[in-house]
Amino acid sequence: MSNSPWRRAAFSAGPLCMTAYGLIRLTDEEHGPGLAWSSGHLFFLAAVLCFVPVVLGMRRTAAAGRSAGGRRLAGAGAVTALLGTAAVVAQAVIDLVAGFLGEDREAMREIFRRVKSHAGVEPAVYTVGPLLFHLGLLLLLTQLAALRRTAVWRPLAVAAGIVATGISLDLLPLAGLLFFLAFAPLGREVEDADRRRFTVAAAPGR
Repeated sequence: MSNSPWRRAAFSAGPLCMTAYGLIRLTDEEHGPGLAWSSGHLFFLAAVLCFVPVVLGMRRTAAAGRSAGGRRLAGAGAVTALLGTAAVVAQAVIDLVAGFLGEDREAMREIFRRVKSHAGVEPAVYTVGPLLFHLGLLLLLTQLAALRRTAVWRPLAVAAGIVATGISLDLLPLAGLLFFLAFAPLGREVEDADRRRFTVAAAPGR
């Protein structure tokens, strides 16, 4: 339990890094190599990595005290989100490498074309893969709301953020704030649930 404050911090840090990426992106009119591109994508990468403990924490809370079917559902949501996380991490790394190697926007486009020319890369990293990240988060949040372990409005806020980014990436700061509203309070709820399970497991006679 000693590292629980760090896990709890991820629930706030992920959405805040996402917001920072969106704000930096708005300053990068060329969307090309340079400080804005690199720093923005480092925030992007940090945001996605922060969601790993978020996903694992939600899975633990959703699975606790549930039937085998409930635990499988929580596991499916977590696996879906983590597969999506891997896809988005790959996308962020490719973007960072392209920004480092490309002398200008056209050179970056050529790097992206070469990467996407490999079979399976575009769906895995750019289309289907990232959708799994959002789908997994929604599955876990919806399960927590159905179990009354979190507020019903939180999956709705996340869904609104996902829709916002689908409309335009310029709305990423708004999406990040919606994610923050949904996930930041959830960190304490997950920590409290972990503490209760730890206390019960450590009780004498168990």
